[in-house]
Amino acid sequence: MSDTGLHPGLVRPRPQRRRARSRTYSATVRTLGPLALLVLWWAASATGLLTPDVLASPAEVLRAIGELWGNGQLPDALTTSLTRSALGLLIGLAAGLVLGITTGFTRLGDELLDSSIQTLRTIPFLSLVPLFMVWFGINETAKILLIAVATTFPMYVSTSSGVRSTDPELIEAMRSFGMGRLALVREVVLPGALPSLLAGLRLSMTLSVIALIAAEEINATAGIGYLMSQAQSYARTDILAVCILVYGLLGLTADVVVRLLERLLMPWRTPQGATR
Repeated sequence: MSDTGLHPGLVRPRPQRRRARSRTYSATVRTLGPLALLVLWWAASATGLLTPDVLASPAEVLRAIGELWGNGQLPDALTTSLTRSALGLLIGLAAGLVLGITTGFTRLGDELLDSSIQTLRTIPFLSLVPLFMVWFGINETAKILLIAVATTFPMYVSTSSGVRSTDPELIEAMRSFGMGRLALVREVVLPGALPSLLAGLRLSMTLSVIALIAAEEINATAGIGYLMSQAQSYARTDILAVCILVYGLLGLTADVVVRLLERLLMPWRTPQGATR
């Protein structure tokens, strides 16, 4: 043994040091990837590797945004699509939350509902498009309900799992103090399941954008999907690129909203990798 008390050849372990990163630094690093893609896109268009009939250049896409915004088409389409997505998402979140609490908190609800819901969950929601068109026609109802179905199951699975993971001893202790079922769910179960609920919300909001794309293929006469359909008919790759970017920004916005909710509702949690 050496003077340090360690076996020869071994070194004294050093504690891992973590450097806190500022939000400005993290935000800057996050923008590098999109900026690199934008530069590659611009370079490919400038050198002729990407021709306008394949994909419009960034400058042409910017001109298309100005054109669509100036004539009011883009604001109207955004309003229509966001309304569809929001209504479907709200229905899906409410249904998933209620069903998840029912099956996760009560044995009878679990026995009656869980197997049926799990079976329905395995059906791809895109396969329901023809059936919804037969049932509800080509109006707004079919579009909103398709989004609702797509967003129900992620919220259900996360809620049910989060409720089941609540400490049973804590629940029994609260029951012994005379707390009723509704108060128990509101004061104990839901706060304990909050991380799972937010995870379900993140998945459901992302799926609401994906389902919106599918829903707007149901003979839409307004919305971003309608703009894409019209642009496809006239081979306007600049407008097609605008619509794709809008869908991407909607998904990114949904993710940012959930991240903000996590910081507000769970301020004690450190974002993963923030101090590495």
